Amino acid sequence: MSAPLPCAIGLDVGGTKIAGGVVALPSGALLARRVVPTNPRRGGEAVLADALALAEGLIEQAIEQNQTPLGIGIGVPELVSPSGEITSAHNFDWRDLPVAARFGRVAPAVIESDVRAAALAEALFGAGRAFRLFAFVTVGTGISYSLVADGRPFAGARGNALVLASGPLTSTCPACGAVSEQVLEEFAAGPAIVRRYNQLTAEGARRGEDIFAAVAVGDPAASEVVRSAGEALGNTIGFLVNVLDPEAVIVGGGLGQAGGLYWESLVNSTRAHIWAGNSRDLAILPAALGPDAGIIGAAATIWQRRAAAP
Repeated sequence: MSAPLPCAIGLDVGGTKIAGGVVALPSGALLARRVVPTNPRRGGEAVLADALALAEGLIEQAIEQNQTPLGIGIGVPELVSPSGEITSAHNFDWRDLPVAARFGRVAPAVIESDVRAAALAEALFGAGRAFRLFAFVTVGTGISYSLVADGRPFAGARGNALVLASGPLTSTCPACGAVSEQVLEEFAAGPAIVRRYNQLTAEGARRGEDIFAAVAVGDPAASEVVRSAGEALGNTIGFLVNVLDPEAVIVGGGLGQAGGLYWESLVNSTRAHIWAGNSRDLAILPAALGPDAGIIGAAATIWQRRAAAP
């Protein structure tokens, strides 16, 4: 039998599902994939138990396939400090649980925010390989970003350099004095698009895919909701470009892969809101790795940590 090949386990722990996989290193090839529901209402301990069981099962599968697991990378939809401490509880609460220690009993473990894990995957294996400095934006249930420099996602001083669309954008109407505190996630993310469409129609759409299908058959309400969402997000991405001056913007997540009217509105609005003329033609690209970016990037944190070790 040939010598075992190195791999890592990647977990993308989301608010809806926990996706895990066996990822070959250093190629980034996804060798096996499993998904279980998150059901976060059960509490953080139950979610952690399921994530651990998924990781253990994937390790067993990897060993059976003549792979040597080097560790477990865990991407979570929360704020994560540079030292791997989870500091928020927007989807489920792991703040007071010994998450690193529990995974560490199974294999060496790294905890990272899901957006930085996906950004790392795009930097190493996807659309970001051609760029030294790019902004990765993910659009799905929520909207986040990560600046990537020389193949490394930037965490910031506290790990909070990922918040893009969660705070209100406060403005006052000069004509009537009304104050608007629009939150971009509540206007342009997936659930917001569904909610806004259902407020305009009696269709009762459940998923973003329903809205995009309605756009394809010429539904004017769907077209307006999707167009305005793309434009609003482009406004903020344009501001991000003005602040960070990246070589490129790479857009991932479920809506980031949607194409069509949403993508066209997003790109046109982004370019319209970029102030510097020589930045306006920067590359704006869809992510290359699709829904597997979080798994692959979480696994790649293990490889990156080993490479950085003295």
